[in-house]
Amino acid sequence: MEKRITVIRGDGIGPEIVEQALRVLTRVAEKYGRRFVYQEILAGGAAIDACGTSLPEESLQKCLDCDSVLLGAVGGPKWDGVPKEIRPEAALLGIRSAMGLYANLRPARLFPQLAAASPLKPEIAGQGIDLMLVRELIGGAYFGEHRTGLENGELVAHDDMVYAAHEIERIARAAFAIARKRSSRVVSVDKANVLDTSRLWRKVVHEVAAEFPDVSCTDMLVDNAAMQLVKNPAQFDVIVTENLFGDILSDEASMVTGSIGMMASASMGDGTRGMYEPIHGSAPDIAGKDLANPIGTILSAAMMLRYSFDMPDEADCVEQAVNAVLDAGFRTADCMSEGCTRLSCSQMGDRILGQIC
Repeated sequence: MEKRITVIRGDGIGPEIVEQALRVLTRVAEKYGRRFVYQEILAGGAAIDACGTSLPEESLQKCLDCDSVLLGAVGGPKWDGVPKEIRPEAALLGIRSAMGLYANLRPARLFPQLAAASPLKPEIAGQGIDLMLVRELIGGAYFGEHRTGLENGELVAHDDMVYAAHEIERIARAAFAIARKRSSRVVSVDKANVLDTSRLWRKVVHEVAAEFPDVSCTDMLVDNAAMQLVKNPAQFDVIVTENLFGDILSDEASMVTGSIGMMASASMGDGTRGMYEPIHGSAPDIAGKDLANPIGTILSAAMMLRYSFDMPDEADCVEQAVNAVLDAGFRTADCMSEGCTRLSCSQMGDRILGQIC
C-alpha cells in the first residue's frame, strides 16, 4: 500500500523534529510492508526567503495532491516585519482552507512517566489527564474580515467573528463521533452570555447532540473552561469549541500535561486526508542545536497512520515505542526530571527507532 506524504519541514526546529518523524515512518513502513513516498515542499518563512511568499502555488498543489501532510513548525521573529498576507502563519491558514480542514484534533494526555513535570499539584495531576480538544479550524475571527482605519480621528481595528450553522454542525458532529470512541462525554465551550456567534453555536450543538443520545453533552463558558482545565482536568473527555477559544484552550491543556513538546495534533476535513503537526512553535532560540523534543511530531505521525491511513497497528507500534522509551527514563531537556537520562533530539529519535523492530 503506497501513501504519498507531503512534508513541510518549515522553520526553526521544524527540520530537526520532522527528520526524526520521517525516520520513524520509514522504519514502520519497513516493518509492516508499507510504502510511503515523501514529497518535500517549502512553506512558511523558508518559502518567503526562497520564493517571496509563504505559500507558493506549487507547494499548495502538492498538499492538495497527496494523501496527507506532515508539518514541523513555521514562523519566527525573522519574518515579523513582512506583510500580513504573506506571513509564515498565512501559509497554514491557506493550506487549511484549501484542503477543507475544519476540525483540529488535539489530544492532551499526561503520560504517567511525566507526572512530575506537570505544573499541577500532584493530587490533581494524579487523577489523570486524557482529553481530546476538537477545535473548529477555518471559521471564526481568524477567517473573518480584518480591517483597520480612521474613525472619528483615531485608528480603529475590526476583526469579524463569523459562523454559519453548517460550520458549527460539522465540527459538532466530528466531536460527538470521536466521543463515541472514547468515554462518550462532550463539553461544548462558548461565550453564549455575550456573543451572538456563541448563541448560535450552542443552539446548533444541541441539535446535533440529539442525534447522539448515547453521548452526554454539557455547555461551559470559555472563562470557566479555562479555570476548570487547571482545577480539575480529569473531568473532561472531549471538548469542542470554536477557532479562537480552541487556539487558547488547547495550548493551556497541553501545558498541564507537562510539556508542549509531547503534544501532537491532526487537522481533518470530510475525507481521510489531513495535516499533522506538533502544537508547539518553531523555537528559533534552540534551532540547529539538536535540543528539541521530537515526540510531538512523532506522535503526530502516529495520528496520521491511525486517522488518515487506517493503520491502527502501525500507530499503536509508534505510541508503544514512545512509551517504552519514557519508561526507560529517557527525556529531552523540556521534560527532564531527576533520575532520568537527558537525550538530544536525534538521540531520542534513535531510542524510539530502537523500539520499533
